[in-house]
Amino acid sequence: MSLRIIVLAKQVPDTRNVGKDAMKADGTINRAALPAIFNPEDLNALEQALRLKDAHPGTTVTLLTMGPGRAAEIIREGLYRGADGGYLLTDRAFAGADTLATSYALAMAVRKIQDYDIIICGRQAIDGDTAQVGPQVAEKLGLTQITYAEEILDANEETRRVTVKRHIDGGVETVEGPLPIVITVNGSAAPCRPRNAKLVQKYKYALGKQERAALPACHTDGTPALRYPELYESRPYLNIEEWSVADVNADLAQCGLSGSPTKVKTIENIVFKAKESKTLSGSDADVENLIVELLANHTIG
Repeated sequence: MSLRIIVLAKQVPDTRNVGKDAMKADGTINRAALPAIFNPEDLNALEQALRLKDAHPGTTVTLLTMGPGRAAEIIREGLYRGADGGYLLTDRAFAGADTLATSYALAMAVRKIQDYDIIICGRQAIDGDTAQVGPQVAEKLGLTQITYAEEILDANEETRRVTVKRHIDGGVETVEGPLPIVITVNGSAAPCRPRNAKLVQKYKYALGKQERAALPACHTDGTPALRYPELYESRPYLNIEEWSVADVNADLAQCGLSGSPTKVKTIENIVFKAKESKTLSGSDADVENLIVELLANHTIG
């Protein structure tokens, strides 16, 4: 059984390095001030997609991401690991989107792609921790969804159903769902495989239009900044496709800031520090004294 899988992935700021310039005056993240990385749980989702590809010959894995031109790096990283292609939603009108506007744009892009059996993404992005985009995409497309997935166990050709192991409070459960379906994957799922050396060699010159346009004519030493320009005509797979609002027939009023009812007031980097500590021996007396102390200061009770 061959599957058509779309992996929703996001380039996120590295939230381990949040500084004073991390937020703009309008409440949006200043992404230029933070290192950009592949959202960790989206990598877990990509691994599940690639495992299905390994198990079902003929399966294709397509990445879909939204962001500025530099977000094409997410597509390249997916190609290096075994994905077959990708699309970058990039338009100034998409900027400043909250989860509602983001899921709308992604859903419109999925409709443009049309052919898919499984849409898979990470449970949440580290720059928001909302876990809303995957379920919202499912709702907008009218699809069944399975969340908190640990592993996609099977995709049955005859029944057109998938079997998924998911983690819930208190344990693990195994559920089934019909295709097409949206699945969100936990960070505790299998980590993504490393880059494949042959695929890196194949796709290392893959660029989006904005990336190519941003390159200077030459480096300071006089060598051309765009190496082997003839490759982009002879090898079409090196051209990372970019879609605008118009390309996906999206409503401007539902995109970006105008389509985002959520407004961020402030972003802060908080470090918890212990002011004092107490060592307990584990004796009944120490435990009893601790409970009395916690009751007295209303920490418990």
